[in-house]
Formats: sequence, C-alpha cells, structure tokens
Amino acid sequence: MTLAWDIRARVQFEGDAHVIEDACGFNGPNAWVIDGATPLLEQLGLPAASDPQWLAQLLSTTLAGPYADPARSGVRARLASALAAVDAAATPLVGAERVRFPSAAISVAQLNRDGVEVASLADCTVVVRADDGVTHVVRAELADARVEAAVARSGESRRPISPQGRLLLLEREREVRNTAGNLWVARREPEAADHAHVVQLGRPALMVMASDGAWRAVDLGLVSGPEEFLERTATTLGALDLMHALRVRQAAIGEVADDATVLALAPRP
Repeated sequence: MTLAWDIRARVQFEGDAHVIEDACGFNGPNAWVIDGATPLLEQLGLPAASDPQWLAQLLSTTLAGPYADPARSGVRARLASALAAVDAAATPLVGAERVRFPSAAISVAQLNRDGVEVASLADCTVVVRADDGVTHVVRAELADARVEAAVARSGESRRPISPQGRLLLLEREREVRNTAGNLWVARREPEAADHAHVVQLGRPALMVMASDGAWRAVDLGLVSGPEEFLERTATTLGALDLMHALRVRQAAIGEVADDATVLALAPRP
C-alpha cells in the first residue's frame, strides 16, 4: 500500500491586515496546514516579515523534511518533532522567551495502514471523506472561543465588556497559552503535541485542510456545511471560485479578511 498524498488543489489568499501568515504542504504520508496567530503582544523581531510568518514557514519547512525517531511514531510524534525544531531555532534568536513568542493553529495529517491520523491544535479544520462515503470534521478548539464566551456572558448580565476590555482579555489569553487548563497551540513547546486533539479515521477518499480564514465561507453561509465545502474545494478552480466569492462577501459586509488557505489531497493509488 502506498502511503503518500496526491494534490487536488492548493489555494492561498492573503488577508487584508498583514502579510500572509498561513502555510501548508505535504510530503510522503504527511500533510499540514498552519495559521499563524496575529500578534497582540509586542513582537520579537524574528527574521521574517512578521513573527507569525517566521513560525509558520519554519514549521512548514520542518514538516516537509526528514524524520527519523525509532522510539516514536505517529502524527503526534511528528508534530512534537517539528515543535522541538522550532524551539532549537528560536533559542539563539530570542533565548527562552515564550510568552511573546508567536503561536499558530495547526493540523497535521498522516497516512497509515489503517487510514489517516489527524492531530490538531486550535482552529484549523480538516474535512475527510472516507472510502465508505462518511464525511468527518476534525478541529481542536476555536482559538478565541473562551474570550468570546466571556463577552457573551457579560452582555447577558447587563454589564457588557467594552471593546478595550475584550482586547485585554485577548491579550491575557495569549499570555497563558500552553499552560494547564488553557488553550494549547503550536508555539515552541514540544509538549504541546501531547495536548493535541488526535483522531484516527479510515482510509480517506478525499481530504481538505483549511485555515479558519478559509472556513469563513462556511460561517458566512456561502456553502451549506462541511460536505459542500469539501466538494467546492476539491479542485483548484472550485477552490479559487469559493475563495473569490468569500472575498466579495467580506468586502460587502465590511469584514477585515483573514488569510485563507485550502489544501485538498487524496491518497496516491
């Protein structure tokens, strides 16, 4: 059995507010999508157009490279190895700094003899149509869900949180990431892989990996749900058409567009 991916579509649209901070790719049995988190804290000045761009590109390059660890296997080990490489590259640049270090949502998929195993941190989305026709959706946790829930509760209590208060909550949420009881993301801690949401699915017929900026097509109702998103992004022309329609809708409603990345793959026969 061949354990490698063939590409169906790869489309990236830069957002409105900053340089592109998404990345994606595939090599052998592995595939990944990465969505760098827009900085809220002071940037460190890493050698790229932005700190999140540096992280996303380094993670992508590392995941595309060789991996040989006879003691560990599987998608969680692959993710931990990539994060360890980030930590090693970061140390001579920024020392032990963690709180202001950039973070990212990430999903990594790995073909194996049972099908495909997916590991996710934060809010990239993976949609898999298995050989039996069943569609599966894999996502760990919406990155700012806890802050938005707190804002919603404050409105219900008639003591709404102000926009400045919401920003302070978001900053605090960034400061406590990758600690017990809080959101775990791809940053520089290899142990984050131990907190990833991991699922084993059967043999895929088609898989689409998307950053949350691309998933806005679902949120805004341009497609009816994951199944239609999968269908629309299964080819380059289809993915381009949907992402263009998303940008048109976002411009019409005055929404600042985020980076949007779609990677559609199928197992090599």
